[in-house]
Formats: sequence, structure tokens, C-alpha cells
Amino acid sequence: MCSIRSFTTDDMFNFNQVNLDMLTETYNLPFYLKYLACWPEYFLSAQAPNRECMGYIMGKAEGVGENWHGHISAVTVSPRYRRLGLAATLIKCLEDITEQVHDGYFVDLFVRVSNLLAINMYKKFGYVVYREVIGYYAAEESAYDMRKAMRRDKDKKSMIPLKHPIYPEDLECD
Repeated sequence: MCSIRSFTTDDMFNFNQVNLDMLTETYNLPFYLKYLACWPEYFLSAQAPNRECMGYIMGKAEGVGENWHGHISAVTVSPRYRRLGLAATLIKCLEDITEQVHDGYFVDLFVRVSNLLAINMYKKFGYVVYREVIGYYAAEESAYDMRKAMRRDKDKKSMIPLKHPIYPEDLECD
């Protein structure tokens, strides 16, 4: 049993056991605060009955025209709460916000090309590899830009994979 609720600044004191996991990208405090201030509807926390942080998701709305979309910046679940469907629940919440609040065309995310576990999980949730971004992670490792069309993209044009990789400086949004 858990509850999904809006992330608060106090949650930053309780999510270390989630963030210290080796599969989790960890950011600096201003990064988290920017997301909390600019896109609070996209920053959600999953809490156990004892108020322990089980996981969280943070994202944003960005783009213009048919590139208007929701972006998953981070989704992570504490190792002790994995394999319970929590990541799927958090991602579904972000997808619902993208459709109902922002009327986005798609949701996207970036994932390390070496993180096969995550790539396969996202594929199970309906995401496809749209393109590769060479040197996305501190120029050391490439990323896949994975996408899932929302109902506004009736023809699913946002999911048609590009044939050639790009570089981080070629990304339309940051």
C-alpha cells in the first residue's frame, strides 16, 4: 500500500535511500527546486504508510507545436520497493498529467544505452526508441530518446524513429 502525492521540499530530507541507488541519476539541490517551482504537477512522491519515500518521478512540459510534450526527467523506486508496479504507476500519473493538464502530443525520456533493464521496462510501458543522442551523459555515454504518443498524436508521428543519431546540441529542448 502506498500513496502518490505532490512532492514537497520536505521530501528532499527523506529520499536519500532512493537517490543513493547506483541506477539513479542524482542532481544538485537547485535542479530539484527548479522542477518543484516550475512544474509541481509533474513532481510526485510515492510514500509508504510509515512515510518512507518509496520512489518519485519528476518531469516537465516543453516544446512547441507538435513537439509540445511531457518529459520524464527522473523516475526512480527504492530497491526494496521494486517489482511492485510502482514505476508503472508513477509514469502513468505523468502521462495522465501530460494529456489532461497540458494536452501534450507525447511523453519522452532519456535513458543510458547500457541500461537494458530500464529500456525493456519502458518498452513494456509502450515507449519506443525514437533516436540515439551521442554523448548525452557527460559526453561519456549515449542515451536513447524514448517516446510514447498521447491521444493528441492520433497518427503517432512522434514515435516514428529517426534513422540517424544526433548530438546533445541538436536537441530541440533541454
